[in-house]
Amino acid sequence: MAGPHGKHNMQPRPKVKNPGKTFKRLLGLILKNYKVHLIFVLLCIVVSVFSSIQGTMFTKTLIDGYIVPMVETVQNGGTADFTPLMFAILRVACFYLLGAAATYAQSRIMVYVTQGTMRDLRCQIFEHMETLPIKYFDTHPHGDIMSVYTNDVDTLRQMVSQSMIQVFSSVITIVSVLVSMLVLSVPLTLVTLLMVFVMLMVTKTLAGKSGKFFLAQQTDLGKENGYIEEMMAGQKVVKTFNHEQKSIEEFDELNEQLFHSSYNANMFANILMPVNARLGDVSYVICAIVGGILSTVVGIGFLHISLGTLVSFLSFNKSFSQPINQVSQQFNSIIMALAGAERIFDLLDEESEVDNGYVTLVNAEKKDGKLTETDKRTGMWAWKHTHQATGEVEYKPLEGALVMDDVDFGYTDDKMVLHNIDIYAKPGQKIAFVGSTGAGKTTITNLINRFYDIQDGKIRYDGININKIKKADLRRSLGIVLQETNLFSDTIMENIRYGRLDATDEEVIAAAKLANADSFIRQLPDGYQTKIKADGGNLSQGQRQMLAIARAAVADPPALILDEATSSIDTRTEKMVQESMDKLMKGRTTFVIAHRLSTVKNSDCIIVLEHGRIIERGTHDQLLEQKGKYYQLYTGMAS
Repeated sequence: MAGPHGKHNMQPRPKVKNPGKTFKRLLGLILKNYKVHLIFVLLCIVVSVFSSIQGTMFTKTLIDGYIVPMVETVQNGGTADFTPLMFAILRVACFYLLGAAATYAQSRIMVYVTQGTMRDLRCQIFEHMETLPIKYFDTHPHGDIMSVYTNDVDTLRQMVSQSMIQVFSSVITIVSVLVSMLVLSVPLTLVTLLMVFVMLMVTKTLAGKSGKFFLAQQTDLGKENGYIEEMMAGQKVVKTFNHEQKSIEEFDELNEQLFHSSYNANMFANILMPVNARLGDVSYVICAIVGGILSTVVGIGFLHISLGTLVSFLSFNKSFSQPINQVSQQFNSIIMALAGAERIFDLLDEESEVDNGYVTLVNAEKKDGKLTETDKRTGMWAWKHTHQATGEVEYKPLEGALVMDDVDFGYTDDKMVLHNIDIYAKPGQKIAFVGSTGAGKTTITNLINRFYDIQDGKIRYDGININKIKKADLRRSLGIVLQETNLFSDTIMENIRYGRLDATDEEVIAAAKLANADSFIRQLPDGYQTKIKADGGNLSQGQRQMLAIARAAVADPPALILDEATSSIDTRTEKMVQESMDKLMKGRTTFVIAHRLSTVKNSDCIIVLEHGRIIERGTHDQLLEQKGKYYQLYTGMAS
């Protein structure tokens, strides 16, 4: 397949791996919550079809039982009595009204079932997505994930609301009409079935040619959405480097790929219905000719049929061809929906983040010199360690000591990015990581958070192997300010409160003051109630960074990770924020990543990384004396 930088080529297209299994799983999802609704819908379909059958069968009675006798009566000089005919018509009208009511009820119920299923499915997808590890989002384009929520779910909506019900209705209609036709005329039924066989062969051939392209269409649509999202997010970069024309060319390639897969998918699907409709017309004509012979030629015995039977049968012939056309038309829609369902289930089948930890973080207080758990927020934290063997509970104060012992790590097992990492951070120390881009600084903080698990070695937090600590509690103990600031479409107050949802307005304002953000917030039109737009597009980069620092401050974490926390702030603002950060870091173990080495001079230990290995460590003065890599970075001198 063509990628963003590749050319279009017609490689073998993927197919839905197991359509039967996918459909069964989807049906189980619907039946789980809407079984009673679907049973009622099926009853409505049966009533609707029964009403239609009764109306068509009445045509025979109307002609043979009423019209022909009345014509004969009039021709013989008598007077026609229309009273029985009126009652018969009223009876049929009641059947039609019942069918209309059933159709209305079926439509209303299916709207509820369809939208309810889509709501449940979107919730299930989102809930599962929130359990996935960071690795999943690092390895899957975000636009492709968005395509699952939009395009793939929408194809399912069409299938559930239209295709599935149409197929059920058509099957019931086909069976009912077939029985009615057999009752009317076996010979004409055989002629009709012969033409149906021809239609099924045509349907199988055309549908087989188009079905394999529908999954490719969904996949290509996801790629195109992903590319559009990238371009929207990176418009400043695109315009800065005059990359507009190249972006257009790359989009055209993806769009061309989508055009070809969609064209091939719909080319055969769109001719399927008219071809079958014309075959249905041929079937009607043949039955009319054969039926005319059977109704007019004398001496054919039991094969003879009445005029009313012929007219009624021809109506059934149309009724028999129509649902087959409808099924063939819906077949490709179902295949496309199953392709979308497969992508949805692929996401739902992704393994959730594994957490076997059993040590939790709790609020603590000292009573009679002994550490105990409390529901109150005391500012004192403890690790609650329930021993697996004995069930004994032990409380250990959270101090912030961290040890990484001979750690090796790679995002894939065959390519290590960290080698033999040894780090010893005492409670309250400030540990700084410096080094060139790609040296492994951010990777180390990802390991401390257990966004990824190490291949070898040990990481201990307050003497506890971090694999034993529940991930949510481990991460709750670490306040993080990332280089890339993520703000949400909400007020500034709520964005800061994101650090701790139960924080009061006063605590939020205090955190903003600590980050020196209070002054610029109050100058905004609505102050703390100002709505943030498009990830903070109405704020400067420095202002967004200060809000991220305030968010970490309101969380009041026992330990901090600052990943280039002041990288986007001007020198004047940096001085203000650094002063606030020093207050925030006081008494907390802090891990700092910074390119501006002036911000880490007062660190207790500076660790210099290169190509995933620690090459130097020490204080600022000690490292300058060594005149090694840190000295080069700090002074800008070449080796």
